[in-house]
Amino acid sequence: MKIALITDQHFGVRNDSLHFHEFFAKFYKEFFFPYLEEQGITTIIELGDIFDRRKYVNFDTLIRCRDYWFDEISRRNLTLHCIVGNHDIYFKNTNRVNAPSLLLQEYPDLHVYDDPTDVNIGGTNFLMMPWINSENYDVCMSAAQQSNSSIMMSHLELAGFEMYRGAVNDHGLSHKEFAKFDYVFSGHFHHKSSKDNVHYLGSPYEMTWSDYNDDRGFHIYDTEKNDLTYVKNPYRMFYKVFYDDTEKTEQEMLDQDFSYIKDTYVKVVVKQKNNPYLFDVFVDKLNLQLPAHLQVVEDNFNLDIEDDSDIIDEAEDTVSIIKKYIGNLNLDNPKPVENLFYELYHDALSVE
Repeated sequence: MKIALITDQHFGVRNDSLHFHEFFAKFYKEFFFPYLEEQGITTIIELGDIFDRRKYVNFDTLIRCRDYWFDEISRRNLTLHCIVGNHDIYFKNTNRVNAPSLLLQEYPDLHVYDDPTDVNIGGTNFLMMPWINSENYDVCMSAAQQSNSSIMMSHLELAGFEMYRGAVNDHGLSHKEFAKFDYVFSGHFHHKSSKDNVHYLGSPYEMTWSDYNDDRGFHIYDTEKNDLTYVKNPYRMFYKVFYDDTEKTEQEMLDQDFSYIKDTYVKVVVKQKNNPYLFDVFVDKLNLQLPAHLQVVEDNFNLDIEDDSDIIDEAEDTVSIIKKYIGNLNLDNPKPVENLFYELYHDALSVE
């Protein structure tokens, strides 16, 4: 039996952005569900953080994600198993009040796990492990020790894994606590990575500039072959366009096809600009493609830039910039400061 694994969908991300809803809808309706139908897959396991906001769910977000996710699952007669993640819960110290249990009761083939539960799917035993907090820590750790399942589906915060590319988490549980399982599949960190038997599956699509050029997608677990297959998402939300009017002729610059940037976030990185008029025409051409957001990064914002690599660095994502800035402070122990800024940054993404 083949089972689709997906995690950290974060419906309502970026202040319930309509551009992101449309981006998500395109992924699910034009790629995810057709792929499952082609492969004959009828079961999905979601590994936490279905919704983005902990405190409330926007009504418009709810009706939109019902259309491109929950109603599609119901219409296609699929079964969905949902593990409660930290963004799905109202209180940080308990899973008892959670959005999936409260909002999705009308779907008969949806199963929500806010407590550790052993289930059999397709002849294979799985331990469904929700977000571990101060209230359920003892119950969860006991369940992990006593479970006879060979695979754990979870939403864990483990030390030593990358939260985002280049940003390693230094707190949380040790992955060795779960060494008894053949596989531990987890959500929570959006960067796909593996260590020993633990596999962070990563989010299915880009949501911030931290995700730029970092593959996103979902996985298929085959219970008979006992293996995991990665399926890459072909759609992107973030693009960098490099401008250099010394490398190409004016006609070559303007003949480029930028239709792919429609409804996406774009950074125009200026490496060399000797013709201001051509540059203005070039940017106008980009804007005609109707990107969701377009930002120009020019070297004259920083007079101490020495070479093109420094200019390109100015177009890096916020997390990378934070890490570099803190690194330049020469702190004895920069990790706690990095983690604090990462948390503040991601909290800021949800501020109205």
